[in-house]
Amino acid sequence: MNASFRLLACAAALGLTACNSNPPRPNVPTAPVQANAAPVKIGLALGGGAAKGFAHIGVIKMLEANGFTPAVVSGTSAGSVVGALYASGMNAFELQEKAVALDETKIRDLQLSSGGLVLGQKLEDYVNEMVQRKPLERLAKPFVAVATRLEDGERTVFARGNTGQAVRASSSIPGVFQPVSIGKYHYVDGGIVSPVPVDAARQLGADIVVAVDISNKARGKTPENMLGALNQSIAIMGQKLGHAELSRADITIRPKVLDIGAADFSQRANAIVEGEKAAMAVMPQLRERVAKLQAERSKAAQLAQQQAAQAEYQNCLEQRSSLQKMAGMAGLDSGCAKPEGQ
Repeated sequence: MNASFRLLACAAALGLTACNSNPPRPNVPTAPVQANAAPVKIGLALGGGAAKGFAHIGVIKMLEANGFTPAVVSGTSAGSVVGALYASGMNAFELQEKAVALDETKIRDLQLSSGGLVLGQKLEDYVNEMVQRKPLERLAKPFVAVATRLEDGERTVFARGNTGQAVRASSSIPGVFQPVSIGKYHYVDGGIVSPVPVDAARQLGADIVVAVDISNKARGKTPENMLGALNQSIAIMGQKLGHAELSRADITIRPKVLDIGAADFSQRANAIVEGEKAAMAVMPQLRERVAKLQAERSKAAQLAQQQAAQAEYQNCLEQRSSLQKMAGMAGLDSGCAKPEGQ
């Protein structure tokens, strides 16, 4: 009876094919560790610069062509216009088609007012038409538009609601566009507080932020017109603030578009080309940055899996040892598969 009970206990507790004098079972090796690292999420921060904003399209073209399609997008002023259309699902070539076909009268509604010469309703309507009237939260890619709250200068990030209205608010250059009323506040150009919205892209979950800086720089020249003077004034106000935020970007692209006038839409093709050139110049740097982060993540994922396998093996050993002692079979092979490399 004792021998029979012992054999039954052995089989039930350990699932062994033989007991007592049979040879030990060989350990079955585990499968090779596969490091399932999360993909690197690239964020694109598009800065303001009026007609210079066409350069953003050239940057997007080169990013996509080299396999670095942005996952999230943030935009200020002109960057919010391009960013919204891109986030709606258009690719770079579709953006270029829209840019070439753009009639300025579709986005410019002049109106004499103490608040500004341009109402901005046409811009809002144009953007909503291009994104098929989808609100911000329903665009194909996560996207935010950055504006400045006029009452207290607070940086405001629009992530939900009317896409065209958010872009209009982000693009409302003080003195040129009328401030946009949303709720109980009024909003103007985001370039005053965030010329290139790097932090907003990071807040969207970007691992690597590619910033595109097309802002005006004070270069010792007197602006030729009122719009130029306003743009340069905003640029001066935002230079130090913009520099601090740009320093938090991983990659900064600066297309050579400073000589393009703020309202010179005839230079759109040149701006796109300059965007392409500037993006290609930083491609080796971006490729290296992405590869480094991918390698770090793969190594971390592999280590985590190895640690999990080792913990599982140790747990198995403890359970088997306890069961063997209960069955009076101490010393038999554990039957636990060792992690690879042990």
